[in-house]
Amino acid sequence: MRILMAGAGATGGYFGARLAQAGQDVTFLVRERRYQQLQASGLVLQTPQGTETLKPQLAQANSLTGHYDLIIVTVKSFALDQVLEDIAPAVGPETLIMPILNGLRHIATLQQHFGEDKVIGGLCKINATLADNGEVIQMTPLHQLYYGALDGHNDARLQRVDAALRDCQVDTRFSDNIMDELWEKWLLLSTLGAVCCLARGNTQQILTSRGGEALLQGVFSEILSVITAEGYQTRPAATARILELLSDPATPMTSSMYRDLTQGFDIEADQVIGDLLLRAKRHSLATPLLNAVDVNLQVYLQQR
Repeated sequence: MRILMAGAGATGGYFGARLAQAGQDVTFLVRERRYQQLQASGLVLQTPQGTETLKPQLAQANSLTGHYDLIIVTVKSFALDQVLEDIAPAVGPETLIMPILNGLRHIATLQQHFGEDKVIGGLCKINATLADNGEVIQMTPLHQLYYGALDGHNDARLQRVDAALRDCQVDTRFSDNIMDELWEKWLLLSTLGAVCCLARGNTQQILTSRGGEALLQGVFSEILSVITAEGYQTRPAATARILELLSDPATPMTSSMYRDLTQGFDIEADQVIGDLLLRAKRHSLATPLLNAVDVNLQVYLQQR
């Protein structure tokens, strides 16, 4: 299977490297700075098991040739508009596009641009970041990759995707209910991002502060009410596990949005929090805590 990995940051770099190591034909679509970095030093993974380096196949938007069987989009959500243009030459009649982005708004965007039949569901669970020198740092052994048809019908095209991905040295989950998985991922990451960015700290610091647990539970409840109104068929055991994970004071957690914010980078405020508020308004839901988070993030972006 010919695979194009749009992006070679922490997510794209890690999972793309694992696919390449498993013998898949993987090309990384990257910008000039990342292209030069990877040409000079290779794609370096720092994992709990040690350091690995590989020489990746690279392409830039103006050098893409031929169609790809699978395009995995791993850029930040605010870079999606440019990526739509960049990957267009690589999209053929049989191409499938699997976005691994935060939130859900990107799915409709990709479907409108390329057609509903080309977009499949995807998400990952990994604690990883990109170092200043370009190395991908996997902070814990967690490395899960979920994928499946958005309508739950995993036909022969999805079976081929599964055959290519399932032996790539990561924990793969071929899901027949990927939409619920996507809703639950959004519930987790938006709660985590909201409380960390608002309180400017990790979950351990928040939960051991006066009112911290109430803040986390309040944000969680508001988000759950929004996604349920939007069509999430609540799975009580799954949502309970998410809340339990977030509420463990022994395990300090932060979100990628919080880490980007503390480093002065652009953040996915509109895609992670702003979109939830738009959906809440559609159903006349009161979300005062999310509104406070959104104002906080907007001020940060104004001050950048």
